[in-house]
Amino acid sequence: MAALSHRISFTDEQAMLLETATEFCREKSPIRAVRNLLGSDTGFDRAVWDEMVALGWSGIAIPEHHGGSGLTRAEVATITEPMGRHLLATPFVSTQIAVQALLHGSAAQQAATLPRIVQGAIATVAVFEADGDWDLNAIGANGNALRLDGMKTLVVDAGVADIFVVSVRVDGTPALVILDNADLQGRKLAETIIDETRRSARLDLTGIAITSDQLITGAAARDALRAIRDTALLLAAAEAAGGIAGVLDVTVDYLNTRTTFGRKIGSYQSLKHACADILVGLERSRSHLYHAATLCAGNEAPEIALRMAKAEATDVFAYAGDRAVQFHGGFGFTWECDAQLFLRRAMWLQYTHGDAVHHRRKLADLLLG
Repeated sequence: MAALSHRISFTDEQAMLLETATEFCREKSPIRAVRNLLGSDTGFDRAVWDEMVALGWSGIAIPEHHGGSGLTRAEVATITEPMGRHLLATPFVSTQIAVQALLHGSAAQQAATLPRIVQGAIATVAVFEADGDWDLNAIGANGNALRLDGMKTLVVDAGVADIFVVSVRVDGTPALVILDNADLQGRKLAETIIDETRRSARLDLTGIAITSDQLITGAAARDALRAIRDTALLLAAAEAAGGIAGVLDVTVDYLNTRTTFGRKIGSYQSLKHACADILVGLERSRSHLYHAATLCAGNEAPEIALRMAKAEATDVFAYAGDRAVQFHGGFGFTWECDAQLFLRRAMWLQYTHGDAVHHRRKLADLLLG
């Protein structure tokens, strides 16, 4: 059986970041701003992104010699949690996942990409195939003879990204190729997804010429794919934990406002119990999240903790979103109800990089195998 560490660390620096990020997201992403962005082409406010860059958030986990803050994924998760609470729409998560992959590139590759990200360039990863396999080593796209072939799907923020980290097979083994937006002009097909605060696209890689300097291969590629998986799980758990708190706020506010038969509906015991269950689930999710973040920051093996955090937080978020819609009655099923925005985010996070059943099966192997 794998050994488990139960240590949770939350530093003064993380506490300061959480306070700053919470205030920032509350101010920049009220629900009316979220709704205003739903019909936009990019799905986010460039001015808000520029403010985040000025705060140093885009380079928070980038080494200081590349212009970043030199912090860890734990601090990235701390910033991400309030973004989930307020449904802040930016390419922050996509960029941070790509950063962790690029940290496994060569010195030249890092020098060419990481300072650009510190200065505000947007990055993303393209790692999913049309068959929907959550195993990032199950790659269909090829990079033979330095020419690409194949398709990638569910590439978040592809429409605005400047830098793409794409998984391919080279000589039958997993590799990554670093592409610029110019390489993909006319090759992006927008996708319709459940979370309308997100933007996603399919990429056609067929015929793109690359050089060996753009490739990450061998052990570095395997490490980069693992970093993509681990970071995606951590930040999905962070977004979900924040989302649980956000949808609970919406629910409690409605229960304390809506009156029926002369009583606030929040006074009914069955509704109180459901909200209490959500609150307990929130505390469990945050405990799992910061346990995983602690391991990520301490160079310990985080896979078990990450899979636990992702499964727990996204399951609770999906339950909380469903209850919120139900508690709003018929209004909950309409476009005007804010609860459905949280439910859509919960459904997206529930399945991205593996649902809870997938992760619990993996945990069974890790803990019992």
